[in-house]
Parts: sequence; structure tokens; C-alpha cells
Amino acid sequence: MKIMDVRIDGGKAFDWGRTSLDYAKYRDIYPQEFYDKIISRGLCVDGQSVLDLGTGTGVLPRNLYHYGAKWIGVDISENQIEQAKKLSEGMNIDYYAMSAEMLDFPNSTFDVISACQCFWYFDHPKIMPKLCRMLKPNGRLLILYMARLPFEDKIAGASEELVLKYSPKWSGAGENIHPIHIPDCYIENFELIYHEEYTLNLHFTRKSWNGRMKACRGVGASLTQSEIMNWEREHIALLEKIAPNEFDVLHYAAIAELKKR
Repeated sequence: MKIMDVRIDGGKAFDWGRTSLDYAKYRDIYPQEFYDKIISRGLCVDGQSVLDLGTGTGVLPRNLYHYGAKWIGVDISENQIEQAKKLSEGMNIDYYAMSAEMLDFPNSTFDVISACQCFWYFDHPKIMPKLCRMLKPNGRLLILYMARLPFEDKIAGASEELVLKYSPKWSGAGENIHPIHIPDCYIENFELIYHEEYTLNLHFTRKSWNGRMKACRGVGASLTQSEIMNWEREHIALLEKIAPNEFDVLHYAAIAELKKR
């Protein structure tokens, strides 16, 4: 499903379903520390019911499944949901292809609603009342994010420059460490009770880093097939010049926990 939003990439259309195979293979990259932060907050654990918005290929539900929560994952892309189901074989996780704005679960269904790498895509005035309604009393809205740091890491910076060559208005570039932005419409019904931002070193090979960057919105989700092929050829050549066979890339992660008032 194509998405166009003037707030994102200058309104250039993108479709995560076009890159689902690469996404499934190369974007399950969160380290254990990322998940430990969630569990240490007493979230997504045994006895809780969790709804994961923008679940993609089910990365969050799959990696937190063994902590015992009951998961439901939703995503606007049918191809992403198809990959999530394949990768979750043997796990009792329910997946649905639908936009977050179309959700209509009963009142007080969930202990936690999570949104990882997707919060900025939503129509917040429309979705906020639904999230509040579907959460149980004192339920939590858990917002998660992770991004490379191109100004501190030369490999990340060079890769981003190449993406911008093909997608000049790509808004996924140029990240700095900062708290997750919570729109004002949440203030009346939610209280921000915790946030944290911290750095991480993620390990890659040239192949896996190429795949991770290819699966980003500015390449695999938006370029034509010929553009993707040309970008990948240039990116592989670039990595052969500037990167060893294996290397770490500096990232930062952020967490925001909101409590239903």
C-alpha cells in the first residue's frame, strides 16, 4: 500500500510492502539491551495483553514473546504481515493487516500498546482517543525508536549520503540523539512517566549493512527497481572502500512510556 504524507520525504510515495523480503531478513537488528529496557519497566511481560502498532515483520512481538505477554500485531502493509506470520510460526501471535487509524478493539482490552519505529506516521488527533479507549485503566503507551548516528559514525554518514543522492528529500537522514516527540493532543489523556535516550553499537557485515540500508524508506520502499539496482551497486562499492568485512555502527535508542490518566 502506497503512503504519501507531506510530513515525510517531502510527500514522496513509499510502500513498505515493496521491501518486505529485505526487511524480514535485515531489519531484525535490535540488541538485547533494547529489549531489556522494556522488560525492566515491567512492560510486555507475563499476564499482560499487548497491541503492537506498525508491527512490520513482527520484530517486537517475536523477540519479546518468550517473556509471556499475549501479543497482537497490526500493520498497514499486507506483505509485512505475511512475513510476520511466517517468521512467527509456532508462536501464538495474532496479526492483522490494517492501519492504526482503523483499529476498533473493545474498551480496556490492552495493558500495553507499543509503537516501534512508526509513531510519527500516525494521524494523532484521530488515533489518540482510540488508544486511550482500548487501554485498561493505568495502561501504558510504549513508544520506541532506534536510529544510526551519521555525524558520529562515518559508515552511517556515507551510506546516508548515497541514499540522499537517489532520494534528496528523504527525511530519515541526519539524526541526532533526542527524546521522542509526543504530540500535544496526548497531554489530556496520558502522562509521560519515563523516557530515556542511550547509545548502542550494532554489529554488521558489509552484506547485512547493505541489506539494512536497502530496506529503508529512502531506497527499497520508494525507488524504482532500476534505481534500487544502481543504488545497491554504488553502495556495495562504497562499503568495499570504507568498511572492513565486519564493523560496528553507532546508533541511539529512545524509549517513552506514557500512562493512561
